[in-house]
Amino acid sequence: MNRRAVITGIGVIAPSGNSASEHWKTVVAGENRIAPITHFDASAYSTTLAGEVRDFVPEEYLDRRLIVQTDRWTWMSLAATAQALSDAELDPAGLDPFRMSVALASSSGGNEFGQRELQRLWSGPKRTVGTYQSVAWFYAASVGQTSILHQMKGPSNVLVAEAAGGLDSLGYAARMIGRGADVVLAGGTEAPLGPYALTCMQCSGWLSRQQDPARGYLPFDADAAGYVPGEGGAIFVVEEEQHALRRGAPYVYAEVAGYAATHDGRTSRPRGDVTGEQPSKYLAAALNRALDRAQTSPEQTDVLFADAVGVPAADRAEAEAIRTVFPDGVPVTGQKGLLGRAVHGSSALDVATAVLAMREQTLPAFGASPNPAPGCELDFIAAPQRAAVDVAAVAARGYDGFNSALILRRPEGVSQ
Repeated sequence: MNRRAVITGIGVIAPSGNSASEHWKTVVAGENRIAPITHFDASAYSTTLAGEVRDFVPEEYLDRRLIVQTDRWTWMSLAATAQALSDAELDPAGLDPFRMSVALASSSGGNEFGQRELQRLWSGPKRTVGTYQSVAWFYAASVGQTSILHQMKGPSNVLVAEAAGGLDSLGYAARMIGRGADVVLAGGTEAPLGPYALTCMQCSGWLSRQQDPARGYLPFDADAAGYVPGEGGAIFVVEEEQHALRRGAPYVYAEVAGYAATHDGRTSRPRGDVTGEQPSKYLAAALNRALDRAQTSPEQTDVLFADAVGVPAADRAEAEAIRTVFPDGVPVTGQKGLLGRAVHGSSALDVATAVLAMREQTLPAFGASPNPAPGCELDFIAAPQRAAVDVAAVAARGYDGFNSALILRRPEGVSQ
């Protein structure tokens, strides 16, 4: 039996705005939301810029008792989940709990909560941590809290592949739909803007040291010098197509038509060792396999959302992979240069932008339009444009060799 996975609800908490509609307006306007870090004093760090989530009030979404048990990363995840369920007009209480699952990505877990409690342990007079330290920092905390809150008792999972995880979660969701689930929550958020978390990211050697927000994150550009970290992400209601139709889902955004993942088979090194045959070869393989599984072709692809990490060697490898898979060219976009790279949250946010582009039949511009470095010449979208957007490809790579690709298709024969 062919059980198709479709996206029926979207929730966004991101530097671009705290809803899908705010996010889309920011993306189309090309607004740069990168700015100096305000979560803590980052003046002693070589990286001082970030894409922060502004004006987020967790009390608008969560009970205070749950807020004190969880980290900011989970607050954003639960808030985006509430938005997605509302958007899909889906009440989990009315469905079979064993046919609903949660598949979210995670990279670094509850950073703020964990650092606060460990500082209390080693500097406080009582040398203790709070009761919830055992669970709030854990990378599976958002999956656990979401499944408990909404009583989703089907097989659930957390996907860990650094920035590629946002796509992996949707691939896993489609797989669960194929195996009998009716509803899967997928996507992910990230909150890595704290002293310890930023220190860890700096160890990669991939972070930008620029001080000017307008020049901080320039993927594929001749002046590219690394990425600016970010936070937030997106959560999706992924639903079996017939289930969505039977219950009268108000809107079907896209079908999760194809997914594939590969691995380079080696460890990355700071500031390089990401070029050469393997990275481009395996990213190209992921894109080709995803297209094959979607039963579509490069020529039928209307837009590609690039990973766009902003590290020169990695950018060249990605550009090579894109030219290999799309020899006749493909319109390329991506907004990380305006919002920061929120690890797996950014690949989930790319999916949100892609499905909104399908709804609006508009191609958003590539953020921080590049002056392409040698080897990075691609068909970048210079300005928003009305266009048929029926098939979208999203590429994502995670530090240490992860490559993922997702193909989204605008549904046919479904009420739009």
